[in-house]
Amino acid sequence: MTGPGTCRSGTIETVAVVGSGLIGGAWAAYFLSHGLRVHAHDPQPGAEGRLRKTVGDGLQDLSQLRPMATTCAGNLLFFERLEDAVHGCDYVQENAPENLTLKQDLLARIDAVAAPDVVIGSSTSSFMASDLQLQCNRHPERVLVAHPFNPPHLVPLVELVKGAATAQAAQDAAYDFLERIGKVPIKVAREAPGHVANRMTAALWREAVHIVAEGIASVADVDRAIRSGPGLRWAIEGPHMLYHLGGGEGGIAAYLKHLGPAQEARWASLGSPQLDANTRAALISGIEDEAAGQSIEKLGARRDRLLIALLRTLEGDA
Repeated sequence: MTGPGTCRSGTIETVAVVGSGLIGGAWAAYFLSHGLRVHAHDPQPGAEGRLRKTVGDGLQDLSQLRPMATTCAGNLLFFERLEDAVHGCDYVQENAPENLTLKQDLLARIDAVAAPDVVIGSSTSSFMASDLQLQCNRHPERVLVAHPFNPPHLVPLVELVKGAATAQAAQDAAYDFLERIGKVPIKVAREAPGHVANRMTAALWREAVHIVAEGIASVADVDRAIRSGPGLRWAIEGPHMLYHLGGGEGGIAAYLKHLGPAQEARWASLGSPQLDANTRAALISGIEDEAAGQSIEKLGARRDRLLIALLRTLEGDA
């Protein structure tokens, strides 16, 4: 990358997926569904077989949202060597386990072999881009966080976070590429632990845990309250716009004037629970009751089935 505007975006045809577990496999399925070629690498024994199973399941889900070529899975190639997977690719998505030293080493190896104008995105949910790019001595300016939401092949959001060395051109190129293939990227203006969406979900879960720990409501009733209440609205608009609508004809200005003090009173009463033994036991017991013996696989399949139905409804409105 020699300067602004030299990062690939519209010319991306081949993507490297490095790390092919559930997140990497879902990324691979999504890229394939949009007609891209995917070069995958994962050093774990049996990784290729697990990847192809994950990709097959992901493509089956995606086929319910839009038509796609039945042969797109044939555009997936698995490589034993990282360098071979990255060679000739136009974009790289790294999905290694959440271990900073491991990711730093891996990204440095990718940086050493990828063409200079190829953007390298990391799926990390917790690490700062500035830390991830520290060992990238060749072109750290093209390394950034590109964090998806689980399951990545269905949830559109991707958070793009620059590090201290990341060029604006890299964030812009990643944004253009991901938007072109149907994702909903956001440009995070400043690094923060958990980026944007995970910070908000963490805030919500903190209060959900507090409510259970204080005996205000059960695990099942907390989940039911969100699922059948604000969660329905959050699929349509974000929190700021919803409060704007909540202000009536006066919008957010009227809300802040008339209900701002009540909001501040609620903020002051929110809890800061500790995940001590009693709280953990209450959460585990509550989840066991709510799950009613259903396996993680069955619960995940229900989530994905309903996500697909919701996405089809929202796309029809668009």
